[in-house]
Amino acid sequence: MSDDDLKQDDGVTQSPPPKDDPVVLSKAAAARVQSAYEARRAKNIATSTISLVVLFALFVVSLGLGRMLIPPGEILGILLNQWFGIPGDFSQGNITIVMNVRLPRICAAMLCGAALALAGAAYQGLFKNPMVSPDILGASAGASFGAALAIMLTGGNNSVVSAMAFGMGFAAVLITYFASKRVSKGSANMTLLLVLCGLIVQTLFQSFVSIIKYVADPNDTLPTITYWLMGSIAKVTWGDLSVFIIPFILGTVPLLLLRWRLNTLAFGDAEAEALGVNVRLLRAILIVCSTLLTASVVAIAGVVGWVGLIIPHVVRFLTGPDNRTVIPLSLVFGAGFLMIVDTCCRSMMAYEIPLGILTSIIGAPFFFYILLRTSRSGGGSK
Repeated sequence: MSDDDLKQDDGVTQSPPPKDDPVVLSKAAAARVQSAYEARRAKNIATSTISLVVLFALFVVSLGLGRMLIPPGEILGILLNQWFGIPGDFSQGNITIVMNVRLPRICAAMLCGAALALAGAAYQGLFKNPMVSPDILGASAGASFGAALAIMLTGGNNSVVSAMAFGMGFAAVLITYFASKRVSKGSANMTLLLVLCGLIVQTLFQSFVSIIKYVADPNDTLPTITYWLMGSIAKVTWGDLSVFIIPFILGTVPLLLLRWRLNTLAFGDAEAEALGVNVRLLRAILIVCSTLLTASVVAIAGVVGWVGLIIPHVVRFLTGPDNRTVIPLSLVFGAGFLMIVDTCCRSMMAYEIPLGILTSIIGAPFFFYILLRTSRSGGGSK
């Protein structure tokens, strides 16, 4: 049928809509957006599923690696036997190694890696800056000062060291937060002032650590402080993990529940408030939760750098910048990364390598590779 044959009953000629009709264009654009959304959603689901499978495989392999190698099949058998009572013929020595020596340490590595990666992802979303790490507000520096002070005063009591590290890490961030509020006086540059005050507090507490190292006993206390600051989970016990899990849950659950609100901050504070988000309350919750995670990690593992900086970059490179996906996947990737690093620390040499040293050796060049890859693809994350 030709265009001239398109007539209504009243005799008025009806033409087909032009190709540049806004309605036609908007429908086509909506279809393309929907198709892209469904494709990205399917990709993210596949990435999440594969990541969880790989994490479990790494968990089993890590339990078998060490000075005494245990096959993965025997590892699975021991776990099923100890957790579910499934019978099996295993030596008591292997059961002790897996359940009492390696398992608490691997669980600690997974939880610490997940906590640092999650805190890093939250801070990067909050400050809208991919160069931000979990210690940007002074949590690690404050926790280091608390631990060094406790080691000097008590000789290295683990409970006191962990408590002092956690308390001083939290106190450092509180000082940063209230100092920035005092300076801002309602200014719109609250985010920038938080970073600047964090740098000041971080430098101040690092100076306090240097003073303690200077006056500490060089034959006994100083080596203990130095080794603790390098980071290690070699002495973590189930008791330590039972205490650590409380701030981990308190910090993780709100960040997972509020991850979609973190996306609104990318538009700016005014736009986020127009969308119904209480920016001040959201910022406070994000800072408190991220500080809980960071300070609790430093309290039981010492200073472990680079995890919270590079893992969110890797996740965003694979899945895009949507924090609804970046936040939960950072947990998985962070857990797997630090588990691999800790396994290398205890397996590569006859003596153990401090955890913080190896994360820096791996993290620095890896982050440089990410920057090169990003610049070649035109800048920015996917």
